[in-house]
Amino acid sequence: MYILLNAIKNIGRNKGRNILIGGIIFILIAVSIISLSINNTTAGIIDDYKTRFGSEVTIGLDMTKIRAGANTSGLSDFKAPPPITPQQYKKFAESKYLKEYSLAGTVAIGSDELKAVGEESNTGPGSIFSGGSSEDFVMPKFSLIANELGDFKDGFRKLLDDGRMPENEGECIISSVLAELNGLKKGDKINVTASTTFFGENGKQETKTVETELTITGIYFDATEEYEGAVKMPFANRRNEILTTMDTLGKDFEGVIALTAKYYLKDPSMLKDFDAELRALGLDDFYKVDTDEAGYQKVVGPVEGLKKVSLTFLIIVLAFGAVILILLSSIAVRERKYEIGVLRAMGMKKHKVALGFWSEMLIITAICLCFGFGVGAMAAQPVSNTLLSGQVESAKAAEQQDSQQGGDRVIMYGSGSTLGGGNELTPLEDVNVSIGYKTILEIAGIALLLASLASVVAIGKVTRYEPIKILMERN
Repeated sequence: MYILLNAIKNIGRNKGRNILIGGIIFILIAVSIISLSINNTTAGIIDDYKTRFGSEVTIGLDMTKIRAGANTSGLSDFKAPPPITPQQYKKFAESKYLKEYSLAGTVAIGSDELKAVGEESNTGPGSIFSGGSSEDFVMPKFSLIANELGDFKDGFRKLLDDGRMPENEGECIISSVLAELNGLKKGDKINVTASTTFFGENGKQETKTVETELTITGIYFDATEEYEGAVKMPFANRRNEILTTMDTLGKDFEGVIALTAKYYLKDPSMLKDFDAELRALGLDDFYKVDTDEAGYQKVVGPVEGLKKVSLTFLIIVLAFGAVILILLSSIAVRERKYEIGVLRAMGMKKHKVALGFWSEMLIITAICLCFGFGVGAMAAQPVSNTLLSGQVESAKAAEQQDSQQGGDRVIMYGSGSTLGGGNELTPLEDVNVSIGYKTILEIAGIALLLASLASVVAIGKVTRYEPIKILMERN
């Protein structure tokens, strides 16, 4: 008890020196809180997104292998890999490594009896999909889509009245704008046609046309953007999207359907095993099984940069702070060397002298810890926002540079293709920094370590001397 009371009194007797030491400890604690809270928060976000992107697997054509094969055998002799059928995709989904999967399909269709939204204002080229001048080719004005219901979940689309989603083969729903334009209602039937051109065995261009009848089971209100890209043709107008079931596309439009499959692994580490299983099931070598690494880097890259900056800053500040603390503590203890000599001459043991000085440092650290927590907690979010905005700007600048250098990706799924990989991914621009129990324990451990290091190193030098030698040097 005497050691603790004496330590408290000594703090008051040496105010100037202790205020200087306390100021440095306060800065170190505040910086540590800011850095660790940012680091721990971003680590949680990174782990979450890494699991999401690492678990989501897509199957697409490996353009590198295709180009290499075309260069080796010659463009005219190169045989394109066969498209993956809906049956194959479903067979792949039976893998023991998957927790779930989704299969979506799209067919560009036309109709002699339906008028498309925006058709009257279309002045663009009318044969960009025809692949030729075949009279049998039906110009696509609509998109027949299966299993793309994200807009309904997000609230951008909603079924009207007593309509229901398509469940059986041959059922569909259409937008209210398209229904009003053609005078359609629930229960009506529509005929749609899909065409595709290809080169037959004789090298002559041929046209394949598929026609089917669909029953309208509902009308949906559509609040999405009418056109998502620069193309203003009717087939690109989202009001012209007719939604149906996967069974309808697989049965009636085999060979003209563009498929997109996504598989979700039970664990990201199972990717290689899943890949090997698909190869054994007959997946062509020209297809690759991969996670969306580019999408992950685009979304989480700035947050990873923020994590690295905060951790690097923490290490640098702690290293310099520890050195300064040790120097100040050594100077302070040397100035009080005579006090140590007197206490030792009175019979106090070395470890009790060291315990007294350590207690002083712990009390100062505890006071700084209280103030440091408050300041660090308030400053963590603004500092995080500032650092993250810099990382986001850097990521956008790098992406723009890649785009100017021709870095756009083309990902092909099944027999269809999509530019840029589908939905636009944007970097995380907001991180809500929080101080959890892990951060509190880490800060307490850092504070204790700094106080102990500063005290032990300094006291160790002085307690090597005997009390008589200290007093003689004083005289």
